[in-house]
Amino acid sequence: MDWSYFFELSLGGLTRGSIYAMIALGYTMVYGIIELINFAHGEIYMMGAFTGLLVAGVLGVYGFPAFAILALAATVAVIYCAAYGFTMEKVAYKPLRNAGRLSPLISAIGMSLFLQNYVILAQTSDFLPFPRLIPDFEFLDPIVHIFGSTNLVIVVTSGIAMACLTLFIKYTKMGKAMRATAQNRKMAMLLGIDADRIISTTFIIGSSLAALGGVLIASHVGQVNFMIGFIAGVKAFTAAVLGGIGSIPGAMLGGLFLGLAESFATGYISSDYEDVFAFTLLVVFLIFRPSGIMGKAPVEKV
Repeated sequence: MDWSYFFELSLGGLTRGSIYAMIALGYTMVYGIIELINFAHGEIYMMGAFTGLLVAGVLGVYGFPAFAILALAATVAVIYCAAYGFTMEKVAYKPLRNAGRLSPLISAIGMSLFLQNYVILAQTSDFLPFPRLIPDFEFLDPIVHIFGSTNLVIVVTSGIAMACLTLFIKYTKMGKAMRATAQNRKMAMLLGIDADRIISTTFIIGSSLAALGGVLIASHVGQVNFMIGFIAGVKAFTAAVLGGIGSIPGAMLGGLFLGLAESFATGYISSDYEDVFAFTLLVVFLIFRPSGIMGKAPVEKV
């Protein structure tokens, strides 16, 4: 067995899975609180990549160093997409909160198509080049030589972001209010929790993580396209289901699991079946473990 090839595939899967996990968190948080599948969430990821591209283009003209451009581009993308997620919730989802389940779903699909076509108006070619903003860290030469600078930055940044989210949800007052709202929204409102504020905060956090992932992966791949949100969004939704939709640790684990599975399938079978393998995995889980890896089966009350 070629262990170096195995290690390379593992690292690639870990990098890909980290991005899936960051996007999947947005899906699972929103579903956990209002039981809505936000199919426009992948487009927020795409908007983050394009926002980062615009900021990088402007700062590059003025001669900013690459890593400073990456930090500023990621910051602006996070702020912009957080505002977009907040606005989207107020415009497309809040008016339908008491409607049937089909209405918010159709609204989510409509928002997804709207954001795709919104970006198409500004895109002049199939793919736009994204500058390489992650430098080679000479002071970490042994580690960078093994992992690669882009892989290292993506995995470490994703890990820090997910750890901060976990601590936020577990220990802060807002995080406890989010958990209470997810468990029983009506009871949380009776106890004085502002459910509208909690839902808006959830969209802001999920959109911020998706935007950060968009900038990181765009710098890693070196190009962006208006369709990257749809593909990554569907894969991240798959990761959320694999981990257990509504479970934050499950979304993280599901993203990493899907990324590694895709990487090994691509490396040892064929890259032509990458998407087929991911969705076959989803079908298998839905048949044999529909609650996901860390999800809990719903309890039927008599």
